[in-house]
Parts: sequence; structure tokens; C-alpha cells
Amino acid sequence: MPENNPFAVVDAPEAPYEDPLDLMDEIERLKTEKDATILAHYYVDGEIQDIADCVGDSLKLARDATQVESSTIVFSGVHFMAESAKIMNPEKRVLIPDLLAGCSLADSCPPDKLAAFQEKLRGEGHDFVTVAYINTSAAVKSLCDWIVTSGNARELIETKVPQDKEILFVPDQHLGRYLMEVTGREMILWPGSCMVHEIFSLQDMLRAKRKSPGSQVLAHPECPENILHAADFVGGTEKMRRHVAAISEPTTFLVATEVNMIHPLKLAAPQHEFIPVPGIMADSGETCACNRCPHMARNTLQKVRDCLRDGQPEIEWQGYFDRAKEVLERSLLN
Repeated sequence: MPENNPFAVVDAPEAPYEDPLDLMDEIERLKTEKDATILAHYYVDGEIQDIADCVGDSLKLARDATQVESSTIVFSGVHFMAESAKIMNPEKRVLIPDLLAGCSLADSCPPDKLAAFQEKLRGEGHDFVTVAYINTSAAVKSLCDWIVTSGNARELIETKVPQDKEILFVPDQHLGRYLMEVTGREMILWPGSCMVHEIFSLQDMLRAKRKSPGSQVLAHPECPENILHAADFVGGTEKMRRHVAAISEPTTFLVATEVNMIHPLKLAAPQHEFIPVPGIMADSGETCACNRCPHMARNTLQKVRDCLRDGQPEIEWQGYFDRAKEVLERSLLN
């Protein structure tokens, strides 16, 4: 992680144990008392998904946020998601259980470096539009022309980005490379990547598939190219959920994305078996069960309860949110 990064993962004292059922009851009471709605991403712990009012991928939650009627939104996810919820709901109070829940992809593309690179490209005569994966800060979104999610990226690029323009795609090089392949569009790729999706072990994935004849590999397009080429199905989290739900015959699925995604997959299709694809620890090269996002893991039932009770941490409106709002609405709501 870069130094002075406000969303870097840092160790925190472990909270005293509290009974999860008691916490859930308290959260339900506080939701009514504080006039709050809880949004939760598929990558947070299943117990948080279970008490949330809306659960989904980034695209669904961005749209759900615009339909919230309560005065307060609690976004159980990471910082850029809560920023987007605030941008789409300027008049509402938006809380996040842990302000330090960041994103390695967002961290990889600071706004000052992106602005400098865009200026360099213009100076070299490039006629381009900037397309950003939603896993970026609001400051970066304000510098872009289009925002995409893994669920709508292909459609948006094929239907809305002019064919006569070059595309600068930020920040995920793996998703960008996948989109180049499926859309046929050339892109200038920012060299960012997700710390979770980069660690999957191709060798262990293939070994696991061999041990389970008839199994399918589900891979998120944030995975490196070798994983995607070996997968049976490539898609964002919502497309994964719909895919398994459409298959009635009991099947074993090897899941190459954040391990908490298995919770909504099991709810959607309990007839199947879901096995997380193991990863490789970069520092040792050893196989690990490390496909859990440490940023998403900062969300806990205790922190959801605390932010509801205390009304903080809160996402405050920033000046560049106005420009980011224009881009988000054009990209995700039309």
C-alpha cells in the first residue's frame, strides 16, 4: 500500500465478543429509530448480508441507493461505494461502518496521477475518452467520461462509447484486457489490479476441477487472463448469481472471486456445491485460502450497529462530487 494512504489496511484492536443474534436485534431496532436503510455488497460477511435491506453488486446497489426513502443510508462495503451512494443522494446522510475500508483498485489510480497521464496523452495527440471501473474514488470519477461496473461494462462500451475515440480504461488492467477481447476495442490500460483477484492459483484451480468431474469454474473478470481463459463462466457477481440459479442439475462450482460471494450463491441455488478457488501468497509462493478482501472484512455487525447508533463515520459532500454525479447518472441510470 502507498504511504499516507487513508484507506490502507491497518491492524485494529479486536472488539469484545458480542452475540450476533443480539447485535442483529439491536440493528433492527436502530434502523427504525434512526430511519435508516442498510445496503450491503456481496463481498461482506453473510451475517451482514442477512440483515441488510438491499444486497447486490456495485451496479445494483448504485441503483438501489437512488430508490431509498429513508433519511439515512448505511453502506456496508468499501469507501468508494459509500461515496457513490452519497453522490446519488446528496440530501441523505450516508454512513459507512469503517471509514478505513478502502480498495486496492481505487488506491492504484490516484486522481493527480490520472490527470497528469490524461494531459500527457492529449499532448501526444490522442483523441480519447476515459472509461473508469466503478472501483475508483469520486475524485477519479470526476475526471472521467463514463463509469462502468463488471455487470454493464461490455454493453456500455459497445453502445455508448463512440467508435472513433480511443479508450483510456482505468484502473483494472485485467478487466480492461477482458473487455478488449469481448468488444474488439483497443484500449490504453491503466496498470491497476485487485489484490484479491490477482492471487488465484491456476494450477490449484485446474487440480480442483480434475478432482470434481463435471464441475464449473466461475471467474470474475477482475481475475488475470490465465484464470479467465480456463474458466467455464466469466461474469460479475450478479451474473454469477443468475447463472447458478438457472442450472437445476446439482453441480459443483469452483468460485474465483471474493469468498463471501459464496453466501448469495448458496441462497440463490442451494442445490449446488460451491468451493472457493485457492490463492497464492505473493511473499512465499505458498497456496493459501486468502481470497478474502481485508477491506470488506472491516465491516462487522458491531461496526454496523455502532455507526447506526453514533451517526458516524459519515461521508461528507465534496466539491468534485457534482462532476462525479453527472458521470455516474449518465453511466448507470440511463
